Amino acid sequence: MEMMHKATESAYDEDNGKGKDVTSTEENDPWNPPYPPGVPAPAKDVTEHIKLIKQWMSQKHAFLAASRTAHTIIPDRTPESVNDAFVDKLPRLVPILEKDSVRLFLNLFKHETRGLAWGFVITPDTFNEMIVQNALRCAKVALEGKAPELNGHRANPNYVNSSGYFPLHLAAEMFSANMIKLLFRYGASANLRTTGPEVTEGLLPLHVAVENACRHKFLEENLLPDKGNTDYVFRLIQLLCLPEMKIFLDTVRLIAERTDDLLAEVRKYIKDGKLAETAVLLLAAQKKIRAGSSFKENGNSKTDGFSIISHVCTEDAVAIDSQITQNRVRKKQQLKADKKLRRMALLLVIVICEAGEALDAYIRAHPEVPYAMQVAHDEVLKRVSSILNNHGFCPTGECINIENLCPYDQQSSSLSDNMLSNKHDGYATAEMVARKKQPRGWELEHARRSFVPYWKAVLFSQLEARACPSPMIELKTIREMDEILNKAAEEGSSPIPHSNLGLSGRISRLTSNHRSRRLFGTAASTVLKLLKHA
Repeated sequence: MEMMHKATESAYDEDNGKGKDVTSTEENDPWNPPYPPGVPAPAKDVTEHIKLIKQWMSQKHAFLAASRTAHTIIPDRTPESVNDAFVDKLPRLVPILEKDSVRLFLNLFKHETRGLAWGFVITPDTFNEMIVQNALRCAKVALEGKAPELNGHRANPNYVNSSGYFPLHLAAEMFSANMIKLLFRYGASANLRTTGPEVTEGLLPLHVAVENACRHKFLEENLLPDKGNTDYVFRLIQLLCLPEMKIFLDTVRLIAERTDDLLAEVRKYIKDGKLAETAVLLLAAQKKIRAGSSFKENGNSKTDGFSIISHVCTEDAVAIDSQITQNRVRKKQQLKADKKLRRMALLLVIVICEAGEALDAYIRAHPEVPYAMQVAHDEVLKRVSSILNNHGFCPTGECINIENLCPYDQQSSSLSDNMLSNKHDGYATAEMVARKKQPRGWELEHARRSFVPYWKAVLFSQLEARACPSPMIELKTIREMDEILNKAAEEGSSPIPHSNLGLSGRISRLTSNHRSRRLFGTAASTVLKLLKHA
């Protein structure tokens, strides 16, 4: 009986990966939490003892499963062999998630769990793939973990992946408001930061959302080069109110509501001279900033975050003035430039404080689908200027060139069929879009590819720069790969059978180590899409 008991313990330890890839031994480590159910005392009857052991194992499994799916897990504990198995399953998993078929996913999980889960947790790469494909139904089932086919496994919304970011970072990268809401519903934290050498350290999901919004094609191509000019501020606000920016601002707004110490993030952007980032955050999160209940200064609670930010900008400008009088000419030029940025930041704060609610109401009235334009760009810009004028602000200077407000070229037939030209700005009307049924999730794909393609995205560009020094991943090459995908979609190419993909070999050529295989999101998925049409 003693030998049987030891064998049971040994089998249980092996099942939970003790001695394999589990490096943390902290007292509150969710992988090995304290005070699990104790081993039952030996019973005189062998049959009774076996029954007690089975009950104990079931209780301990449930205890560990609850800990591993409800607490933050850093670092990624998934063994390399499990991640390798996941890569092999991608050709079957991706089509299922593209359809968002719960039935097919559960069937695959039930019969081929290896690579999709380990240690009671659905692996981060598996769950991230659901986010990449915006498979909301499958993600909900994975987070609930109640389906019998999952055998007690669940996805953890706060489990870091091998590249160093969390599910909410990826949902922010995808601009999926519905996925973000789902993650919050199941306990995702907006205050977890990226970690590790393969990604920029310390990024909050909020940073990903804000900085992706500022890489929007409209902002990059149409903002004035001189940030110290008042026209820069007004042009920035006008561009942010365009319908194509709505999906980005919605993402920022959702994440900002759950982010702690939001005011500190605004201050940091102002200090760094990042006016576009400041404007995005102020405009999208103004409701929380106005509430001000969580903002404190010198121990006193403030009722309005805008007044605090204005005060900080004014103090900074005064401090810079005193420095200018004490420094040499070469240093004075930089200080004067910094002072201009503070003044423009102050103007930005005042404008959004006064006119922000009216601007926000106008932005929220835009259609959810950015390509379903019902109002021409020039009419949108006139309306925004009118709102500013009504609140005492008079934008001057050169008007925005409407012809420059266009997305990246789209070659895919599913896109080009809807990018129908009209006399206003080259976008399809809502009626035109309604006549053509689009694939599931097409709106998000359109926004990503049209305005912030993956080679510019915050998380993925960092992975490219840090983890993939190979010339094969140069920006030009990535764009060529994207063009290949678009061309193949236009020609209606069918996927190559799984047996001929050679997926693992191809991915290993792209990256020099295992942990950075998921280059663009769950990047093996992106590479797989490219390989389908290569």
